[in-house]
Amino acid sequence: ILKNQLLTDHGHNPLMKKVFDVYLCFLQKNQSETALKNVFIALRALIYKFPSTFYEGRADMCSALCYEILKYCNSKLSSIRTEASQLLYFLMRNNFDYTGKKSFVRTHLQVIISVSQLIADVVGIGGTRFQQSLSIINNCANNDRIIKHTTFPSDVKDLTKRIRTVLMATAQMKEHENDPEMLVDLQYSLAKSYASTPELRKTWLDSMARIHVKNGDLSEVS
Repeated sequence: ILKNQLLTDHGHNPLMKKVFDVYLCFLQKNQSETALKNVFIALRALIYKFPSTFYEGRADMCSALCYEILKYCNSKLSSIRTEASQLLYFLMRNNFDYTGKKSFVRTHLQVIISVSQLIADVVGIGGTRFQQSLSIINNCANNDRIIKHTTFPSDVKDLTKRIRTVLMATAQMKEHENDPEMLVDLQYSLAKSYASTPELRKTWLDSMARIHVKNGDLSEVS
């Protein structure tokens, strides 16, 4: 009966929200290495038992989970980075299975959005530690024999490539923050790379428009 209650409205109900918030709280508070590993295990079970919560309807819970997991992909502890990378891979892989091995668009998009948010929130995101986590995720996809002959490995590679593009472009933007024309060119390049992801493309185009307005280049805004 409880499981049925948790599955109401594809898992988007007050009871599931309370359950999920407990898991989220464990991720947001400082934990010991052992405690965190157990939280990661528990999250795997939650994702596996209630996939519609993360892959159907509203994206808020999938988004929040991606954001917190990605923070741990930048952990100073290599064991935690590995566990977090594998959990994120599990979330993407489970999404792929949920769609009948067609795509993992929901998780793909939320990961990119979360990375964009983390750039502003977390100092040092995109450094060596984070790059190593991206490599772990790629290796998981390449070594997963069950989906070897599907589009999944190449889709994961595309995702990690896009993340690196965002990180590199953001670093360049910081270097040219006092050069409006160069800044807009960089944002335009980033927007073009998201032609297949309207939500993210619009985010960067809106940012470009704000820069043009600020500089009085009103003809460029449209």
